[in-house]
Amino acid sequence: MDGREIIRHCRLLAEQTEEPGHITRTYLSPPMHAVHRMVRGCMEAAGMATRIDAVGNLRGVYGRGPRLMIGSHLDTVPHSGAFDGILGVMIAIALVDRQPPCAVEVAAFAEEEGARFGVPFIGSRALVGSPVMDERVLAAIREFGLDPAGIPEALLDPEVKAYLEFHIEQGPVLENLGLPLGVVEAIAGQSRWEIRFEGKANHAGTTPMDVRRDALACAAEWIGMVEHVARTTSGLVATVGTIEALPGAGNVIPGTAIASLDVRHASDEVRERALNLLLNGAEHIAHGRGLTVTGEARLDQPAVALYFETVEQAVQSAGFPVHRMVSGAGHDAMILARKIPASMLFLRSPGGISHHPDESVAAEDVDAALAVGADLLRAWSPA
Repeated sequence: MDGREIIRHCRLLAEQTEEPGHITRTYLSPPMHAVHRMVRGCMEAAGMATRIDAVGNLRGVYGRGPRLMIGSHLDTVPHSGAFDGILGVMIAIALVDRQPPCAVEVAAFAEEEGARFGVPFIGSRALVGSPVMDERVLAAIREFGLDPAGIPEALLDPEVKAYLEFHIEQGPVLENLGLPLGVVEAIAGQSRWEIRFEGKANHAGTTPMDVRRDALACAAEWIGMVEHVARTTSGLVATVGTIEALPGAGNVIPGTAIASLDVRHASDEVRERALNLLLNGAEHIAHGRGLTVTGEARLDQPAVALYFETVEQAVQSAGFPVHRMVSGAGHDAMILARKIPASMLFLRSPGGISHHPDESVAAEDVDAALAVGADLLRAWSPA
């Protein structure tokens, strides 16, 4: 398969969806049966022995002895594009189809996005010995026709010595630089919080402005601070992605406002300093308005350094410029890095668009990734 053929396969797989007219394929939803069947056929045609493990990961092994694992995920966010995750799986299969001189395992993870249960990385977590044992997840496994009792057998085989993931960038950096590929040297750490501002609901028409305790207005002031801190801290991104005002009537002053907070940076020290500044800022703003505020942590994911030297050498060998970059999004590589050296190679995202139906990739960039992968496999040897 070349770049055009890989893109064609990705678009065919995108038709396997929970919502006709949209690309939505969450963890072990019914369309995953068809995806497994289609991808498994490609794996076996490339000469791999295949199996589906107890959490729904499709895995194919080519050759014997110490091996390199190449993988990405099969699930999507709701109303997604055709390439996030699945492109990396199809590139891996195409590389095996070229009969590399080393053993390879292709891992097509059943879940990475966290869209169905709010828990990400269900697929790759099972491989590193920290499986998600939430009863809702276990029920989904049974409903799909798998047995959770086999989860311990999903662990990485000791013969797997390293991990490599190809993935669309999901951002505009490579396109702005005019580059097809980027070597990922780290995945940013993430802090996710829920912030709750408590004021007092009252009548919107009869309550003077100077005595109001408007929770939504307080949250809005704080959101401005979030934007300012992120814009003035190099490398930091911070987002308030959701906000809910209660009681939620147009003629009632909001007594409660609940906001999400997502803070990311490649340096845990910078991220934690910014997070503390924002949490203290919420307290200060609320106190000045006569409100109270509480916060609850939802996720604290440290930054992950990736082993990128081998990939960088392959990029150079294939004749492409080397550009190192940090991933602001989480990926399965950050989970596998807990156990084995893990690397990533980004492909340019036209328009910087991802998690959207307009997500795309250029065939020539896929061909560039294949060239790099082929050079890497020719040179790779287990540590």
